[in-house]
Amino acid sequence: MEQRSMFMTDFDLPLAERLRPQSLDEFFGQQHLLGRGKVLRRLIEGDRVCSMILWGPPGVGKTTLAKIIARQTKSKFVNYSAVTSGIKEIKQIMAQADHNRIYGEKTILFVDEIHRFNKAQQDAFLPYVEKGSVILIGATTENPSFEVVGALLSRCKVFVLNQLKTEEIEELLLRAISDERGFGDQRIDIDRELVEMIARFSNGDARNALTTLEMAVLNGDFDGEKTTVTKETVEQCTSKKSLLYDKSGEQHYNLISALHKSMRNSDADAAVYWLARMLEAGEDPLYVARRVVRFASEDVGLADPRALELAVAAYQACHFIGMPECSVHLTQAVIYMSLAPKSNAMEMAYFSARDDAVNMLAEPVPLVIRNAPTTLMKDLGYGKGYEYAHDLKDKLSAMQCLPDSLVGKAYYQPTEEGLEGKFKARLEAIKEWKNNNKK
Repeated sequence: MEQRSMFMTDFDLPLAERLRPQSLDEFFGQQHLLGRGKVLRRLIEGDRVCSMILWGPPGVGKTTLAKIIARQTKSKFVNYSAVTSGIKEIKQIMAQADHNRIYGEKTILFVDEIHRFNKAQQDAFLPYVEKGSVILIGATTENPSFEVVGALLSRCKVFVLNQLKTEEIEELLLRAISDERGFGDQRIDIDRELVEMIARFSNGDARNALTTLEMAVLNGDFDGEKTTVTKETVEQCTSKKSLLYDKSGEQHYNLISALHKSMRNSDADAAVYWLARMLEAGEDPLYVARRVVRFASEDVGLADPRALELAVAAYQACHFIGMPECSVHLTQAVIYMSLAPKSNAMEMAYFSARDDAVNMLAEPVPLVIRNAPTTLMKDLGYGKGYEYAHDLKDKLSAMQCLPDSLVGKAYYQPTEEGLEGKFKARLEAIKEWKNNNKK
């Protein structure tokens, strides 16, 4: 266990360490797991913690949560490192845990970056986890399905920790400024917009945000009474220029509008520029990716069906690796959307159908396409005359599927753009066949 020097004070520790939450009530984020009445909180408060894997991006509190669990469940906490220890050390720790267990003391073994452990190291934990000598808490930024051996994974509950929201990071920074463990005993003059700026640039990483704030305060202008943190200081500490951007205000919507309309206008250069403007200002890449997924059907549609596949793949890539690496995936998707043939037929079809659906909510489903699971329904004519298209020669039937009041209504109006020209020809052929084969 690491020993602190007798000359070291709490204020020699980094800000992130000084502000490390000591209880669940101080913990930021992860309300889906730790909110009142949520599953993980109930396990911790009821002292019924099991072996688990905490999976999430850096700086979301995996180590902190493990320490809170150990403290709240009154367990011995052992921090184990794959870098400095091997199987011999595992067996020593487990032997001590077995001994402690005899006297009623539980041991929580925290294994950070468990994905870095080789199979032999992971297998060494298995018998002790099985018999309950230790409660294993593994933390990883990688998908445990691929990085943790199956036998060990099956004995652990996986909890997914989400990237912290910007507003949660902002609240944490404000606490750091006012808390006596942070800068509460100093007069710190920093504009709220600079706190927001640090929160955005942290990209959901609490540790990164606190480190940046600490650098900004230590490099602030001290006049003997207070420390003033300027915009220039924050920019230097983030190594980025402040871009005119407000993720919850008008500029946010102006920029996403600029990206969308540039892609719609097939202007790839402009689209990449607006993409860069957002990402470099700290925009959540998953937000951009979701907008690109929407664009793939709203503005491209069946003119190029592969656009949706690529957009979804880009979203998944952003989810897997985050910024800054995923910028290239978004660039690929944005350029593809810009150069793809355009059709808004999908959106127009839905809007037209939506108007009828809202205004004609009571239209009955034609009897011919209703299910008839009971004898009474069959007697009432449910499903009578239904024709199974796969059994028919042309795989087509002329039976009516729209309500009587909407017969003949055409919602989908395909264009000639790209592959949609082929879908249009197919649709016209189907309609002609049905018209010629009406009964």
